[in-house]
This record gives sequence, structure tokens and C-alpha cells, in this order.
Amino acid sequence: MRLRELSARSRRRRTWAATVTAGVVAAGLLSGPAASARPAPDPSLTTMSIKSPPGGANVRVLLFYGSAAAGDESPLVNAGIAAIEKIGLAGPAQERFTVEATNDAAVFTNATKLGRFNSVVFLTGGGDVLDPDQEAGLEAYMEAGGGFVGIHDAARAEPYSDWFTGLIGARPAASSPAAVQRATVEVGDRRHPATKDLPLQWKRPDQWFNWVKNPSGDVHTVARVRESTYQPGASANGADHPVSWCRDYDGGRSFYTGMGGTVSSYDETDFRTHLRGALLWTTRLSQADCTATINANYRAERLTQANQPGQNDQIGEPHGLVTAPDGRVLYIGRGGADSSQPVITDWNNPDVGKGKGQIHVYDPKTKKVTLAGELTVFGNKGGGDELTKVEEGLLGIELDPRFEQNGWVFLHYTPHAQLNRDTQMAERRVSRFTLDPATDKLDLSSEKVLLKWPVQVHSCCHAGGGMTWDSRGNLYIATGDNNSSGFSDGYSGNNPQPSYKGVSFADARRTAGNTNNLNGKILRIHPEPDGTYTLPEGNLFTGKETDEGGGKTRGEIYVMGVRNPARIFVDRTTDVLYAGWVGPDAGEPSTTWGPAKYDTFAAITEAGNRGWPYCMGNKQPYRDRNLPDPSKPLGWYDCDHPKNESPNNDGLVDIPPVTGNNVWYSPQGGGPDYPRDANGVPSYKKDEATYRLPWLKGGGQAAMNGPVYRYDATSDSAVKWPAYWDGKWFIGDFYDADQPRNAVLMDPKTQGDGGLPVHSESLKKIVPIGNDGIKNLMDWKFGPDGSLYVLDYGRGFFTSDGRSALWRVTYTGGGPTPAADQLARGAQ
Repeated sequence: MRLRELSARSRRRRTWAATVTAGVVAAGLLSGPAASARPAPDPSLTTMSIKSPPGGANVRVLLFYGSAAAGDESPLVNAGIAAIEKIGLAGPAQERFTVEATNDAAVFTNATKLGRFNSVVFLTGGGDVLDPDQEAGLEAYMEAGGGFVGIHDAARAEPYSDWFTGLIGARPAASSPAAVQRATVEVGDRRHPATKDLPLQWKRPDQWFNWVKNPSGDVHTVARVRESTYQPGASANGADHPVSWCRDYDGGRSFYTGMGGTVSSYDETDFRTHLRGALLWTTRLSQADCTATINANYRAERLTQANQPGQNDQIGEPHGLVTAPDGRVLYIGRGGADSSQPVITDWNNPDVGKGKGQIHVYDPKTKKVTLAGELTVFGNKGGGDELTKVEEGLLGIELDPRFEQNGWVFLHYTPHAQLNRDTQMAERRVSRFTLDPATDKLDLSSEKVLLKWPVQVHSCCHAGGGMTWDSRGNLYIATGDNNSSGFSDGYSGNNPQPSYKGVSFADARRTAGNTNNLNGKILRIHPEPDGTYTLPEGNLFTGKETDEGGGKTRGEIYVMGVRNPARIFVDRTTDVLYAGWVGPDAGEPSTTWGPAKYDTFAAITEAGNRGWPYCMGNKQPYRDRNLPDPSKPLGWYDCDHPKNESPNNDGLVDIPPVTGNNVWYSPQGGGPDYPRDANGVPSYKKDEATYRLPWLKGGGQAAMNGPVYRYDATSDSAVKWPAYWDGKWFIGDFYDADQPRNAVLMDPKTQGDGGLPVHSESLKKIVPIGNDGIKNLMDWKFGPDGSLYVLDYGRGFFTSDGRSALWRVTYTGGGPTPAADQLARGAQ
């Protein structure tokens, strides 16, 4: 039955659509509250007494469409009323509700009538649609636990009311585009009933508001519109452009969508699904979490203190962390000495580069730190140029999947004892040690060396180091290509010429691009209980290939063509590998040599070649160079049929095709792309670039891959991050200015082939940036309690300082609302 409460006066049906179409709505109705903004009304001035919570099991929705503009009721209002009435009659019986539509604002001063409704919908135009008593009645209704849904032009209502601005969440900018445009909506919340059943990328026409003040962080944004897909005008909000959001407000629940500005919107199945979910939550028919991305609901706490003078009792030079099932956090120091300690750079000195790689344990129960052990590593040569400094040392840590039973700790490091000072070669190894859980001490005599391989250390940098496990007990080991970038002007790193005692140190084709070398790779092995390893099926090579005469592959290689994958992570729910690596040093693209430096992130679903040093980004090639004159460019590399024709190559010439990556960024912006010629070669002209990932940028940049969060519904932790973040991939950068610190959502159908993220949101106010926050992010992982542990490297290089610290970021926002005992028809 169609129910409308219409007075004789209301039958004159005032309209607002005509004024919008004519473009004559006053700027004051489009923008935020003016300097003379009306304060929140005082509900005590009315005689309103509304039961808490309003409405009941016989769920009712009040649809208010009153407007400050006189005229006939608009087609948009009629379409909205009809759609919401149909929504109320559709779906499972326990989710149905009745709708009353009125434009008579007197309902808001009738406590008996208003108290019958579970939720109020504003489908209204701009202007003062409520007098002070009526607004006070609406406030009293919300304080009693009522629900509110605002649609499109509702954001223009009550323009001088601070309280109503808070209820809506944001005000449209006066210069918002008036035209209806087709755009892509990124649906980031995959759990809220208003968005969980929508496409990840929702393409639809509408009128898109810009906002005077971006509400993200103060409200929970469930969907954003992608500005690159339409013309947002001069008042554009940028990469973070909210379009639908919700919040628990003033005792009740508020949901707003900027969509619904066209009559045709209400005929869309997906838009009706969106409204239906909003109404389910605001009427108390279902729960939803509308606190998950509100910045104030997170607390960042520094856990470790500064070291005592001359000691590393709290922390070494931060380089990686891992969390144990019982909540302890183990974190490592690479090997840079305390600033008061000597640094030896003379290769004639037997102690050249000798440092201590520390393993510390933080116990959250006692809040105490224990120095578990120290390895003597090659990795303490301080700063300087790339022929002086090194980035070797203690590089990675992982715990055995059965750590609670066996205490096994895996460490990836460069032992000083294996350094050859004559040839300036070293040994990288992955070893297993045993930790005594009673004392948190590492038994250094328990070492079992699983895997070792040679690395040149004549020049720095890019040692890699991360490790991670999949669900099948396979261990992934990230190794850097450890070549100097100073001999190729910061581009491909393919100069074959410089060498030290016969070993090239500037040709990444010897390492990352070589099928017979373990550097510049992500390895995958299956450790065995006796300290050996076997090779799992599905690696890039078996090590027994007969191609080109045989003996030119290594079976440990899972991914080749990565430059410095310091942080890797496997989501054991899907066994997808997530990795990030640092690019070379060129500040700008070159029409001669190729792309600028790209730092890169990739979601890797199978073994493959990720391109370095032949191609980067979305298969953007570099220019080949070779002897006798490597300063002269040769042809462009073919990313689909790459060849390693370096004189320093001892692997296959014909190497696997390159797979495009998901995220890449340069000093110019995120995801730079260029027009391509008939051979697929980009122009590399800056003024022709398109930036496909406008939410990030580089400059000084050092990619720090993070985890994929998995929500544990069985955990009773009071600090765990909410389910909203489940399945989202955390990507960050060592630096914290324009560089990324974001949670991104991938499309499982496209991520393995280099598909771009379908949604991204900044974490910079949750994982706080700035000198007093986590300025230099070195590693981040979730603990078993669902809180996020983060290492801040500190403010120096090749040492620890007073800012080097372990942090924890916890969630304090509580659970979904409404409370289970206030659901209109009980828990479903």
C-alpha cells in the first residue's frame, strides 16, 4: 500500500529540481556553513520525548521531500519515492518495511508520529527546509537512536546548521559540475550492506558533487568516484573523492550518498541495492561497521624506548619484524653500529665492515625488550658513495610455521666470516636457529645453513632480504641484485663494463636478469626438518632445463627480474605473493634510455619474470647497451621476448616473458604511461604522460611492501583492526611526504596479470606520518591480536638513533552498530 501523509498545503508540491537545472541555486546552499552558521538546536527547547530507539519490529521509514523552493513536485522526487517504496516491499520478509512520504516538516515536532519511524530519508532540495523547532525535533530523534539517510541534494539542506552539516558529513562546493556525466565509482567497503553486493568498479551516470571539505577520516567512506573518469571541474577533490559514507552520529546512524541526482538513477538495480543496504542499517534491520576508517578510532603507540648510550639494548638499525603466535614481536637490526662506534671501510683491515646484526624480542605481556642474540655480519661500512657503503648484514627474519613447538627462527644474513677481502665477494645465506622461549635467547650454536650463494660487495646496493611462508610450508626468500646504479645514469643498470677482479658490479643482467643466478630474485624452497630443502613444483625453473646446452637455470627461482625486494608477504588465505621493490635513480624519463625510476609493487599469482633490468611498470622497455661502447644505445628490449645478451650472462639468452606490475610510481606521479609506437615502445615524453594511479607519487622513494589483513572473527581481541580491512593490501614507502602509505583493493581476476588496484585509501592519519610519528617506515605486519606492528627506521642512515622504534597501531572504535540487542527484528 502506498502511504503518503500530505496536507492540503503539501499538495502544492514544491520543487527544487527546476532551480538546479536552471543553475540559479544560491551559492550559500551549495557550499558549507557560512560564518554566521546556526549552532546545533537545543532539543530541550521542544517538548519532544521520543522513545529509544525509535520505531520497532513493524519497521517504518519516513521519506521527507520538503524543499525551500516553491513549485510542483519534481520527477526526481517521484522516482525516488517510488524506488524506495519498492525497496521496502522487496527482498526477504524479515528485511521488508513500509514507507511514508511527506513534504510537511511538521512531522518533526510530532513526537508520537516521529517515534514510529525506524529511519528518516531526506530526498530534499536545498535551503532551510526545517525551522529551529523542527530541526531540534530531528536532533532529538537522532539522539534517541534513530536512523538517517540523505540522498544527493539533501547535502544542500539546512545550509546554516552546523549540526546538520555533521549529520550529512560534507557540503557541496558551489562550483560542482552541474552536468550529468558517466564516471567510475570505486566501491571500497566490501562488507557494508549498502556496498557489499556492488561491482568493485561501478560505472554509472550521475551528477557528481565536489566537497567544500573532504569528509574522509571524519566519516566512514564506503565508495569514491574516480575523477580521472569524468570532468570534476576546478573544485575537484583529487584521488580521494568520497561519494557515499556513513557514521554513528549523535546517538543514531547516518548514511549519505551523493548519488541519486538523476531520475534514471532510481531505475538502476545497483543503485537500488545501494539504497536498500543503507536503509537496512539505518532502520536497525542489520548491523554495519561505520567506524572502521575514522582516524580518531586508531591509536599509534611507540613501544620501545631509545637505546642506552653506546648500546643497542632496545633496537638495532631497524630492518624487519615478524610476530609470533603468542604475540611476541621479533625484530632485527641490519648491522649498522651505534653512532659512537667506529666504522671500518679499509679493505686492508680484517675487520672491514664488521657489524652486529641484532635480534630483539618485544613481549607485549611484560612490555619488555630482550636482546635475543647477535650475528657477526658484513654490513657496517657507514655512508658514502656506492663504492664505499654496503647494505648487506642481517636482512630478514621469519618464524617456522610450527614455531610454538620447535622454536625455529630463520635468518637471512651476510656472515662476516665468509667475506673475501681480496675479491670483495661475500656469502649470503639463509639459516635456521632455535630460540629458547623461556629466556628469549637465540642459540647461535644451533645454526643449520639451508641455502647460501655468492654476492659481490665491491659496490652497494639493494640487498633485498624479506622472507615469508605460504600455506604449504614453502619459504620465499627475496634477494636484491646488489649492483651500483652509478654507471647507467640511473636507468636500466645494464652497463657491462665496470668490474672488480672479473665480476661485474653494474650489470643487472648478470644478476636479476640471469636465469642462473640467485640475486635479484624471489626464491621458493621447501625447508625440511633436517635443515635441508627441496624444490616445490611450480617454480620458474626446475634447474634441469636442457635449453641452450643445459646447466643454465636455478630451480630455486620463483620470480626473476626484481631489483630490491626488501619486503614480501604471502596471504596464506589465497597463497598470492605480494612484493615491492626499489627502482633505479633516474629522476626523469628519457627518450633515449627509457623510463624514470619506478618503485614497484606486484601481486604475484604464479612464477614469472617481473622485468628488471629490461622492462619496468606495465612492460615499459629500456634501451639495450653493450660492449664495446656501452654509452651508445642499441635497440629497445622486447618485453614479450626478452633476451639476455650481456657478456656477463651465464644463464639462458632467451628468458621468460615479462609480466606487467600492478603499482609503479616515479617522481612525476603514480602509474606513468605514454603513447606507444607501432613496436609498442613508449614515447617517454613527460608532456605526453598519463598517470594511471593519481593517488600516489614518488620523489625520494623506497617501496616498503606490507601485509594483507585478515580479520579473525573468532578473536576476542579488543584492539584488532575491523573486518572492513579484510583482504586489503598495505603498500607503503620508507618516506612519508607524497609517497604511498595506502591500503589497496585488488580485483582477483586481474591482479596476476598486472591489473591496477580498483580502490585505494590513504593510511597516513592512521599510521601517522611526521617527525613525531612513523616517519621512516621500514616494515609492518599484523600481530595475532589484529593490531599493526610497525618499525620506524629512525632519522639517520646506516645506524639507529633516538627515533628508531617499534610501534603498534590499535583500533579503538568498537564493533558494528546497532548493538545486537537493538536490532529491530533480532539477529539474523
